[in-house]
Amino acid sequence: MDFSGRSALVTGAGSGIGAACAKALAERGCAKLFLNDISADGIEALALDCEVVPVIGSVADEAMWNALEPQLTGLDHAVVNAGVGGYGAVANLSFAEWRRVMDVNLDGAFLTLRCALRAIKAGGKDTGGKDTGGSVVITASSTGVKPVPMIGPYGPAKAAVAHMARIAAMENAPDNIRVNAIAPGGVDTAIWETGDDFNRSVEAIGRDKTIARMAKTTPLGRFATADEIAGTILYLLSDAGSNITGHVLVSDGGFTL
Repeated sequence: MDFSGRSALVTGAGSGIGAACAKALAERGCAKLFLNDISADGIEALALDCEVVPVIGSVADEAMWNALEPQLTGLDHAVVNAGVGGYGAVANLSFAEWRRVMDVNLDGAFLTLRCALRAIKAGGKDTGGKDTGGSVVITASSTGVKPVPMIGPYGPAKAAVAHMARIAAMENAPDNIRVNAIAPGGVDTAIWETGDDFNRSVEAIGRDKTIARMAKTTPLGRFATADEIAGTILYLLSDAGSNITGHVLVSDGGFTL
């Protein structure tokens, strides 16, 4: 999985899976990284040994993507990862909460993907006349594959982005652009901290014990690390995964079995 001399875009790069992807890409030779997050703090803390272009703002801001697109011309890879948590029963959800999650997890993923595809296509052709192409991975979720009660708008949004990846794969294969999605199960990241039930449990028994208790629903009995998920994403992005497109790879410790 050699990314020497290549460029990549990663959204939600300030923490969790996005930060792990940014670090892994830099370690594997990526020359230029466009790193997005709503705050610059997490991106600055990465201190990566490659050229970094911070892209600070919400992925749901179309104007941000329109302004950035010319800088991305010839992009090689993109990780469409930014997301927010959401919980609650469908019957009890406010439309405002529905839109808050969809704004980032679906609309933002669409805007990111659209911009990335255009930038990759703008890379032109190689010396043999073939489209230089590239690859994209979208972060979906096992809750977009398996119905999970009380997941609110999160599961529907992740089901939608997984299907968007399949459609984009069909549309862009003639341009030598591969599009896949990864559907993680439980991953030990900060996204859990947006849930009231999680925070109450942390106050009562601590974070480690809370994560361990939640992981009992997974056959392997543990949650993944962000680095593990990043490793799978990089495989899908890399030349090692050159025959894979339109696939939703479930990495959930058996949760959806």
